[in-house]
Amino acid sequence: MLDDQLTKALNDQMNYEFYSAHAYMAMAAYCSSESLDGFANFFLVQAEEERFHAMKFYNFINALGERATIQSLPEPKNTFSSVKDAFEHALAQEKDVTKKIYHLSDLALDRREHATISFLKWFIEEQVEEEDMFDSIIQKLKRIDNDSNAFFMLDDEFSKRSFSPEDQ
Repeated sequence: MLDDQLTKALNDQMNYEFYSAHAYMAMAAYCSSESLDGFANFFLVQAEEERFHAMKFYNFINALGERATIQSLPEPKNTFSSVKDAFEHALAQEKDVTKKIYHLSDLALDRREHATISFLKWFIEEQVEEEDMFDSIIQKLKRIDNDSNAFFMLDDEFSKRSFSPEDQ
């Protein structure tokens, strides 16, 4: 049985993961409106991944005999000045997720809640990968700047991206 503060923090993180999916859907919608289907697909896949993460929290909370509590989602940012702006916003969001996971991990450590500590290790590693991926894409977007051929090659590359829970 978890204490109330840790249960609330796990629920908050679950809901933030759902919000992240919501935010990535908004980024996908922006890309779609710009006829950048590959970039839209990238963010749609990212949204699926975030929902998967949220469900990991949902299942973990329930497995410990606690109650997962679904909250309302704030409206995400829907307007971007460019694809690079959307990716920079995504990186900032992932950095927020990392801070929240670290805070949650510290809380679990303080309470010597070993099951939660073990559960969160996966998310800590995932956040390293997420931040690195977004930073790398931003660097590519900066390098290709006005090279429309390279930009559309990247768009095409992202059209092939897919999500598989088995890869998680």
